[in-house]
Amino acid sequence: MSKWKEWFQGPQDITKAEAVEDYAIGRVPARYRWPIPAIILVLLGNSTAMFFFTYGAEFGYTVGWPTMLIPILYFFIGATIIGSCTMKIASKEGLSMSLLTRGLGFGYLGSAVTSLIYAINYIFYFIFEGTIVTHAIANYAGIEINSAGGIAIFAVLGLITIWFVWKGMTSMQFLQTWGVPIFLILFLIGMFQLSFNYDIVGTASWMPRNEVTATTMWTAMNMANGQLVFQGLLATDYGRFAKPSITYKGTATIMVGMLIPMLAVILLGAMLAYTLLPNLENTTYSLASDPGFVFPFVMGLLGVVFAVITQIRINVMNLYSGSLALSNTMDSMFNYRPGRQWWMMLVWLLGVIFYAVNVLQYMNTFLAITGILTNTWVFIILTDYYICRKVFKLAPTEFVEYRQEYLRSWNPAGIISLSVAVIIGTLGVFNVYPIYYASFLAMLSGPVLHVLISVMTKGKYYFSKFPSDVETHWSPRVSYSSDNKSSSAN
Repeated sequence: MSKWKEWFQGPQDITKAEAVEDYAIGRVPARYRWPIPAIILVLLGNSTAMFFFTYGAEFGYTVGWPTMLIPILYFFIGATIIGSCTMKIASKEGLSMSLLTRGLGFGYLGSAVTSLIYAINYIFYFIFEGTIVTHAIANYAGIEINSAGGIAIFAVLGLITIWFVWKGMTSMQFLQTWGVPIFLILFLIGMFQLSFNYDIVGTASWMPRNEVTATTMWTAMNMANGQLVFQGLLATDYGRFAKPSITYKGTATIMVGMLIPMLAVILLGAMLAYTLLPNLENTTYSLASDPGFVFPFVMGLLGVVFAVITQIRINVMNLYSGSLALSNTMDSMFNYRPGRQWWMMLVWLLGVIFYAVNVLQYMNTFLAITGILTNTWVFIILTDYYICRKVFKLAPTEFVEYRQEYLRSWNPAGIISLSVAVIIGTLGVFNVYPIYYASFLAMLSGPVLHVLISVMTKGKYYFSKFPSDVETHWSPRVSYSSDNKSSSAN
């Protein structure tokens, strides 16, 4: 195998069962690790998701140019830092974020709560991305979006996506390898047609819909805050396959490799929206920011093909990560392990049902709540690893335990801090205070409370009994007996 091919291809000496299951509920072995360029290549499917065309347009509508660069840079820098840290921990341990959560302050059953939150995120993102391409096909074919025909389009596209991701990272790497050049070719054709038929609107004319105030600025920052943690989490689902010895420079390289193309898509999304706005009746902002309308409008049938290819590439990632989260949820709660691929079928089924009942009408409220939950959860995990362990020495730093026989079912430090932070954030959702502060207040209060509770309890809820098959220089502040009960502090 050539050196070039080695950089962009994962391990080949694996069994079919390994490829399908992809260590969804176990530790990734050292031999099943991927080089950095190969991981970046898989993540490019996320970078070019059509969601980010809409994302860029919304930044422009909210605060305009150049003010939109402030939340965008916050998103880029924040996602890079968070993703680098979570990926470093995940690759060192060879564990998904859901498995890491068990030992990082939540307990065996406590992690099931966060895994379920994580899975619900991907179910709704699966609906988001599937809706865009369904709109593209339905609008072009003259089919009602919410009719039986529209639902059938959504369902069939989802089944195609499942076929592509059935064999895990191996099949996704193949799809993304060939998907990137196809995406670029079709996108360049679209940009040529756009420039030939329309007057391109430059950044100087990217004006906000309303006056830029502190409120609109906080709204834009809240939009950025809602994605920066999620992007780090998504990258970590694949970054756990990096070599255990990878440095922070290596994990940051993976994040930057994913985010730079994403930034280009965000800015191009704003350009597309502002270019088309003068050509739409009644200056329809929502249509100008909907890729399912924009690309067929500019490119005709080729735009529909472009939407289908792009959205299959991103929805394989939503299905994959959703299946990982559900695998961990059901394994923790019920010790039920039918296989990761069957949880993809559940994500698909729930996506079809929710699309059919038009659950997207409640999406803004839902995303506000899940954003609060997700941000707080990840910040608690990072605080546990870098402060509770490294500063206060409440648990070992050499390893993170995930096995049920050594863990408490519930760690009150994580559960209580998450619950309180979510209540604080939910008050914003119900307009007790402005909603754009909600995710910030939740993700800051949760980690602070977690450290306080962990220090007060002297870390005694990390283990039920201490594992004898690991090496560590850490000395526990409590002793652990073989009958799974902690004794009093030494």
